Amino acid sequence: MTQLPLILDPCCGPKGMWFDTKDSRCLFGDIRSETITVTDRTHKQDGTRTIQITPDCIFDYRNIPFPDESFWHVVFDPPHLVRAGNKSWLANKYGVLGLDWKDDLRRGFEQCFRVLKTNGTLVFKWNETQIPVREVLGCTDRKPLYGHRSGKHSKTHWIVFMKD
Repeated sequence: MTQLPLILDPCCGPKGMWFDTKDSRCLFGDIRSETITVTDRTHKQDGTRTIQITPDCIFDYRNIPFPDESFWHVVFDPPHLVRAGNKSWLANKYGVLGLDWKDDLRRGFEQCFRVLKTNGTLVFKWNETQIPVREVLGCTDRKPLYGHRSGKHSKTHWIVFMKD
């Protein structure tokens, strides 16, 4: 079997947080691979924006297809919207959670920790515009090490875990 990269991003989307979207140390995964042009009146003169989602492999973060303890670092940035229009730029860029979002996130955390090596780190990113971060952290029994808020209204949380 070919050696896996050190890092997994199981919900990479358009890789917006990455400085190098082709970083060979990371395996980028997502449930979709597509190029979408959506309406965004704030962007171009023609009022559209193109989003490219180009993962290395297609899979669902709730069922990650790699063996236990495969990665030293996992970046978990799942969809964080429950309400968004079908043609919404944010919905197309990040995806939308379903009605069973708590179970989906619980399964996502379980899968991320399963493929994380002992003493490996998981960075979890969450924007609490629609769902408070305390509710999301209730989807895992793992305790975070530390975190940081960012963004214009400090609604984006960066939370770091280490697998004991």
